[in-house]
Amino acid sequence: MKPSDQLEAFVKDGQRAGHSPDVLRAALLAEGWSQAEVAAALDGWADRGLGVPVPRPQAQATGQDAVLYGLMFVALLTVTFNLVALGFDLVEAWLPDPLQVAGSYGNRDSMRWSIAVLIVVLPVFLWLDRRAARALSSDPGQRRSPLRHKFGAVTLFLSSLALLGAAIAVVYAGLTGVITAQFMAKVVFVVVLALLVIAWFRDFLAER
Repeated sequence: MKPSDQLEAFVKDGQRAGHSPDVLRAALLAEGWSQAEVAAALDGWADRGLGVPVPRPQAQATGQDAVLYGLMFVALLTVTFNLVALGFDLVEAWLPDPLQVAGSYGNRDSMRWSIAVLIVVLPVFLWLDRRAARALSSDPGQRRSPLRHKFGAVTLFLSSLALLGAAIAVVYAGLTGVITAQFMAKVVFVVVLALLVIAWFRDFLAER
């Protein structure tokens, strides 16, 4: 029997015998089980005064979840990368830097590519996000999906890194004494986009 199965059986039998979760926790900790192991075992059962422990629903990952959130992650990365590229190209066109040599043709070609990608991928991303929202509305238990949590965690982690990178870039530019309107516009664009992503996906970490 695996250790996790031993813990599950012990907690189930202990609650069936009328012992409180605190008593069971103390007994398990005294035998050397870790806090995380004990918490996971106790969280699997609830005492509803029925005389028998009631199993709590457990998070499960399905193949459908893997496809949905995997595609959403790729689409999100593609959309944000091309939004940043398009935003930077527009900033460079509207706020030219006198210290840089303008590359009008390359700039227009890059903008066309970013727009083409967004026209194709952005509707796909919005459709996937809507599909995930509909699935959650019809089955609130999907909020416990571990893949949903991982998607939200990675998305918020990368957005936080973008904010950190923007702050470092501002400090570096300040130390070198080269802060232009173009530079600040790019920083503001990245910060706004990162905050929008965080606001959009922070709910993916909620369990209920």
